[in-house]
Amino acid sequence: MRIDVRVPTLSDSVASGTLLPWRRQAGDTVARDETLVDLETDKVILEIPAPASGTLVEVIRGEGGSVKADEVIAVIETGEGVVVGGASPLMRPPVDRPSPQAGKAPLIPPAGEGVNVMPTPMASPPSDGTTGQATTPASGQVAGYPQPSPSIGLGPAFFPSPVGGRGQGEGIGEVANVMPTPINREPMSRLRQRIAERLVAAQHTAAMLTTFNEVNMGPVNALRQRYKAEFEVKHGVKLGYMSFFVRAACAALEQFPVVNAAIDGNDIVWHADADIGIAISTPRGLVVPILRRAQTLSAPQIEKGIADFSGRARDGRLTLDELAGGTFSITNGGVFGSLLSTPILNPPQSAILGMHAIQERPVAEHGQVVVRPMMYLALTYDHRLIDGRDAVQFLVAVKAALESPEVLLGEV
Repeated sequence: MRIDVRVPTLSDSVASGTLLPWRRQAGDTVARDETLVDLETDKVILEIPAPASGTLVEVIRGEGGSVKADEVIAVIETGEGVVVGGASPLMRPPVDRPSPQAGKAPLIPPAGEGVNVMPTPMASPPSDGTTGQATTPASGQVAGYPQPSPSIGLGPAFFPSPVGGRGQGEGIGEVANVMPTPINREPMSRLRQRIAERLVAAQHTAAMLTTFNEVNMGPVNALRQRYKAEFEVKHGVKLGYMSFFVRAACAALEQFPVVNAAIDGNDIVWHADADIGIAISTPRGLVVPILRRAQTLSAPQIEKGIADFSGRARDGRLTLDELAGGTFSITNGGVFGSLLSTPILNPPQSAILGMHAIQERPVAEHGQVVVRPMMYLALTYDHRLIDGRDAVQFLVAVKAALESPEVLLGEV
C-alpha cells in the first residue's frame, strides 16, 4: 500500500517552507513517526514524520524545494515486494557549504532582530555578574598593534630595510601583487529573510523613539544571592534576572496600559493581558517566544518558562503558536556585553524594553559618591500611540520596582 508523505498544516501567517536535507533516502526502511525531513519556515523549523512504517520508495521534492501545506513530498510503501522508484530528479544531495561564520567568534546581533523581530537575546546574564572576557592576542602578536595579514603580501614599503637598501616608503609597487580573497555565497534562510523584512517594515511604519534610564541592580543582586540556592533546590531552575524584569514590566504595564496597546489601522487595540515576548539567540537567528498572561506568573513559572523556551529554541523545536501574538517584548543585550543600545520595535507591538550589561560605576547617593552595579535601560516606543510622558513614566516605574524588588520575587 502506497502512502503519501505530506507537508503538515501551517499557520495562517506561514504560506510555505523550504525543505532541508532529507534524513532518509529512497530505499530506506522507515518507522512510523520517525522524522524524515525538516521544513524551514520563516519562524521555526518543523519536523515532518513518516505517516506509517515501511520503505521510502520515492522522494518527490528534494532539499531546497519550496513547498506548501498538504503538498505531497514523498511516498512510503507499506506492503511486501516493494519496488523502489529512486529519487526524483528534484532530489538533490545535501551540499556541504562552509558557513561564513565558521571559525569566527559569534557576532552580537543588532538590536531589533528576531522572529517577531527582536533585538538582542534574552537569556539571563551570568549569575556571577560578568559580562564579557578580553580576547587573548594570537601567538606572536603584540596586543594593541596591528599585524600584517599573510594573505595580503605586504612589500618592504611598509617595513624599513635593516641594512641599506630600500627604506620605509619605497617599493610601493609591490603591494599590487595581492591575491584575491575567497568569497563564500549562500542563500539567506527563510528566518533571516523574514527578520530583514520585518526590520525594514518596523523602520518604515512606526514613529520609533527611545528613552533611557539606569537602575541600581544592587537590591536584585542581594536577593538573588540570598535565595538562589534555596530557589534552585525547590524549583529545579536557577533564579536569574528575567523573572524580576518580567514582573517589573507587568506591574508598569498595569499602570500604563497604552504601552501594552497596539495600532490597527485607525483603531487602538487594548490588550487585557501582558503577553511578553522574550528574545532568545539561536544559531539560526533571534526568535521571540511568548510568555502568555505573564502578569499571572510567579517567579519560578517565569524562570521555568524561559529555560524551556531557550532549550527548545536552540534545537529548533518551538511551535508557531509560541511565536505569535505578543503584546510587549524584552530583549537583553547585556548577555553579550552591550552597555547601551536602542532596540527596534517588534510589530505590531508598540514598545520594547532593552536590558544591558551590569557595570559597577560611581554614582551620587545622598551627597556621597559610591560605586554601585548599574544597568542602563532603554524603552523604544511608537510615538504615534505612546506619548513621551507615558514612556518615561513607564520606565521610571520599572526602575522603581527593580530597586525595591522584594515584591517582585514573591514566594520563594
